[in-house]
Amino acid sequence: MTKPINRNLIQNNKQVKQYINYFVKGMAVGIANIIPGVSGGTIALITGIFERLIDAIKSFDLTTVKLLVKGDWKGFTVKTDFYFLLTLFAGVGIAIIALAKIFDFLFHSYPVYIWAYFFGLVLASVYFVGKTVEQWKTSVILSFIIGTAIAVGVSLINPATANDNFFYLILCGVVAICSMILPGLSGSFVLILMGNYQLVAIDAINNRDFSVIIPVGIGAVAGLIAFSHVLSWVFKRFKDQTIAMLTGFILGSLSILWPWKEPLFLTDAAGDFIMKHGEKVIARYSVVFPEQINTEVLFAVGLMILGVLSIVIVEKVAQSKPANNE
Repeated sequence: MTKPINRNLIQNNKQVKQYINYFVKGMAVGIANIIPGVSGGTIALITGIFERLIDAIKSFDLTTVKLLVKGDWKGFTVKTDFYFLLTLFAGVGIAIIALAKIFDFLFHSYPVYIWAYFFGLVLASVYFVGKTVEQWKTSVILSFIIGTAIAVGVSLINPATANDNFFYLILCGVVAICSMILPGLSGSFVLILMGNYQLVAIDAINNRDFSVIIPVGIGAVAGLIAFSHVLSWVFKRFKDQTIAMLTGFILGSLSILWPWKEPLFLTDAAGDFIMKHGEKVIARYSVVFPEQINTEVLFAVGLMILGVLSIVIVEKVAQSKPANNE
């Protein structure tokens, strides 16, 4: 006699595989967040979890608070997609902790090579994200152009000066967290543009200055929840236009990732260089081109191609899985 199929075991194994998949994608998002100029939202969009992530974040409201107060844990986890978020952010956190030093070493020792690889990754992402647009009509093309122009414009803006006003710090929290989940825009880069990278990301954290951390935190939490509602609403009603604009953001961010560039350093109001761990803080980069074709250039081009192939492989693997695997 054949043994009966244990459907519960099959279902459990399927769920385990799904959560491992979310964890790995979370690590990819975490890696993106420690790369200068790259947004975790870009990776979330590429890996197909962007819309689900936004919907899960926006589910945190008064109803979820009431569920917690009542002790309805099951209702809370279902409404917020809690286990998806928990697994995803566990991957994000572990990636940041485990790989931050490795990436710091690579960016200092092999900057052209690591930038080249990520340039290839993001370049391929433009195609694979853009191809999900169902119909390229006039409004969609216009959205793509606007998104590209905004991203390029942001990369060329000169940083503002530091401002520790309470309400400006809240605004910094709102803008930074929104840009972190918005594909093509880097939260740390936006903080530099707003003049508060040194104050928020370095001084406040190192000195545990809660007069800065608290308003930024308020802005981050409020901005994340509010922006997720707006982005979800827009995504559902103007999906093609939204994807096209996000594709434009990603395309426009390529200038930040170009391997050959000269750094422009961040200065304070007195014109002195702002330092972090004994090194100058980079505000943005000026794009340059290699003067000759040498071994470094050829190897960098090879890494660009490897970056493109990496996204192609990820896309093929994602297509080979059942649609309900997300």
